[in-house]
Amino acid sequence: MREDLLYFIWRHNKLPKIGLRTSSGTDVAIKGTGIRNHLAGPDFFDARVEIDGQLWAGNVEMHLKSSDWYVHHHESDDNYSNVILHVVWEDDIAVFRKDGSQIPTLEVRHYVSNLLLDGYRDLVENAKPTFINCEKDLKTVDAFLVENWLHRLYIERLEHKSQLIAELLEASKNDWEAVLFTLLAKGFGSTVNGTHFLERAQRLDFSVIRRVSNEPFQLEALLFGHFGLLGEADCSDTYYLQLQKEFRYLAHKFDLDEHPPKAAFFGLRPPNFPTIRVSQLVQLYSGRHNLFSELMALETKEDVYSVLQITAGDYWEDHYTFGKLSKKRTKRLSKGFMDLIIINTLLPLKFCYAKYTGHDINEVLIALISQLDAEDNSIIKNYGHIGSKTENALESQAKLQLYSNYCTKNKCMQCAIGTQLLNRNT
Repeated sequence: MREDLLYFIWRHNKLPKIGLRTSSGTDVAIKGTGIRNHLAGPDFFDARVEIDGQLWAGNVEMHLKSSDWYVHHHESDDNYSNVILHVVWEDDIAVFRKDGSQIPTLEVRHYVSNLLLDGYRDLVENAKPTFINCEKDLKTVDAFLVENWLHRLYIERLEHKSQLIAELLEASKNDWEAVLFTLLAKGFGSTVNGTHFLERAQRLDFSVIRRVSNEPFQLEALLFGHFGLLGEADCSDTYYLQLQKEFRYLAHKFDLDEHPPKAAFFGLRPPNFPTIRVSQLVQLYSGRHNLFSELMALETKEDVYSVLQITAGDYWEDHYTFGKLSKKRTKRLSKGFMDLIIINTLLPLKFCYAKYTGHDINEVLIALISQLDAEDNSIIKNYGHIGSKTENALESQAKLQLYSNYCTKNKCMQCAIGTQLLNRNT
């Protein structure tokens, strides 16, 4: 038994309309369940409850046991002073507000139908899924409900990604260009070097990028050196030695670490080597001073692709690492990689910048991500195995959010799909 079942029972009016009584025997009638609170404070705001013939307006708190009131120290918290009703599964002790007044308690276990309890147990406790709890019934859920829920989940995912952006924005004193560079560095680092590139980018004052962006060779030396790709002592390649020399000069000039941690190559396919990605990042920034403004104005994938149609520098046409020749090949960003940059960097930034400037562009964001192909990973494949086809990147991002934040945490009662399944069977 979890508290989320209590929330479901309350929100969806699963208690009898008449015949409810508090633990002390006083008549109770629920006139309005209020607004669910997901932050600190009581579980529901602005509820309306008639107790012993008198209508009360205020907040409602819920616990499995009434003694949890004291476990969570609500008796000393002013936020709980206007709780008008304590809704519990089991009433094991009287509870009091901070001012010493007793709070009426509604013990609901005697009012909940066995049909609802059996449905809840089958969905959450006894499902024994191979993937997710509702895997047998997901494809029977109303398509319109699923579509709207996925849209909400995608916005929720953007909110989650906003946390890092907010931190970077604060650290850079609201320099959006600097935040963009840091996030692009993380994206170009991909899974293996993403964290390393992020940390290195955070240690580089973006004013240095601005000062050298009109000098391609200096920008190359700066980024190759700062991201830990010029630390080999036995490489005699002329281009490599020139970059080393230039980086030592820049490191001294701008007070940079001359011996940063090295980037990783192990486990990567050659097109994803950090040398190739850094060169591509250099090409993206070379000669550009307003990339952030340029990207924020774009609304179609074709427009974004036109900006990201970049290739690694000439040296890398026949190299993947310094000093080792390879078959000649132009190293341009693939469509799949550009899509990842759009999904993980551009769209979260557009979302945050719109909020910062007081605009609502959620529909624009949904339209843009819906133009991209769905991601291909084990989670999305498993949704397909249970009959939930993923049409585009909006749906794949939303399903990743659904899986990691609801399905794996048994939060079926906080999921629109889970609550509809339980609702329709009870």
